[in-house]
Amino acid sequence: MAEVEETLKRIQTHKGVIGTIVVNAEGIPIRTTMDNSTTVQYAGLLHQLAMKARSTVRDIDPQNDLTFLRMRSKKHEIMVAPDKDYLLIVIQNPSE
Repeated sequence: MAEVEETLKRIQTHKGVIGTIVVNAEGIPIRTTMDNSTTVQYAGLLHQLAMKARSTVRDIDPQNDLTFLRMRSKKHEIMVAPDKDYLLIVIQNPSE
């Protein structure tokens, strides 16, 4: 658990990072550095998107799996690292 805390703190110190969210397999946020309403919105939507992306990758090649998802908009860059039981979501300001 100390390793997880250390890793999250290290990610949070990177330039431009707005927040980090850890989501369990059901899409429920279990750890966050953001306010509650923002966390719930990001967690719900990105959990759905990651599951759809994983499904798409597996439909194309059943031997393959989603390892990382990165999106960039005008305001933010969102990175999602899916695992078997968790999703790590990092929201970043790309202009910094």
